[in-house]
Amino acid sequence: MTVDATTTTRSTRNDVWRRFRRNHLGVVGALIVMVLVIAAIFAPLLAPKDPAEQDLRARRTAPNAEYVLGADEFGRDILSRLIYGARASLTVAVSSVAIGLLLGSLLGSLAGYVGGWLDGLIMRLMDLFLAFPYLLLAIIIVSALGAGTFNTILAIAVWTIPAFARVARSAVLQIKERDFVTAALSLGAKEARIMGVHLLPNFAATLVVYASLYLAYAILMESALSFLGLGVQPPTASWAGMIASGRNYVTSAPHIATIPGIAIALAVLGFNLLGDGLRDALDPRSGKR
Repeated sequence: MTVDATTTTRSTRNDVWRRFRRNHLGVVGALIVMVLVIAAIFAPLLAPKDPAEQDLRARRTAPNAEYVLGADEFGRDILSRLIYGARASLTVAVSSVAIGLLLGSLLGSLAGYVGGWLDGLIMRLMDLFLAFPYLLLAIIIVSALGAGTFNTILAIAVWTIPAFARVARSAVLQIKERDFVTAALSLGAKEARIMGVHLLPNFAATLVVYASLYLAYAILMESALSFLGLGVQPPTASWAGMIASGRNYVTSAPHIATIPGIAIALAVLGFNLLGDGLRDALDPRSGKR
């Protein structure tokens, strides 16, 4: 009896989904991330007020019926700014990790498959980036290019590239010696096809797990840069920008700074839990637990 390839793929997906559902913390992380994504996509529909609208009569208002999470030092609705801040944070995090994933996996795959001087050149370049503390490297890049959302994305992407390159190189070094790769070479398959069809699918799951974990780090990095005034610039709402502007009112109006701080903590927690859940679900050995 021949087993259909589509049936096998569907069975594998069902196994992954079943293992993921058993990880309750992973499900919690997925729900947190889902709420953040929905808030970011539908911010204009979900925000009760214009995030830039000021009402000086409501300055530093504590949470009440009109301002559910209170108002900031300019009378702007914190809930609305929190929802729009999710859009800014996720835009920076997803864009930077996507760039790092694409370039890092490409460079790492080339280094591992070609080897020789190219391997040495690429990995020494990655070591050069890793020699800098991650926040210092980001500050140097943003300071050189100028503050702003786009440059923040580039700075965080440069920081993530070495990690994905190392993962891809290590995986390619292990897989390229296997029989199915040798068979593909003997049949005349080109290197690009071997890397895209035979190598990448075998470690794509690992890259997905790393990407979900690095999204949490990217949110922290964006928050640090925005708090220092180097990241997302006003009037765009950002969580770290809200903390920075509210730090002068910690004693008189603590909700201005603490609420966006809680949002950052929940976002980081959500992506970390999601990454752990994906790691366990995509690991076939986890089904034996």
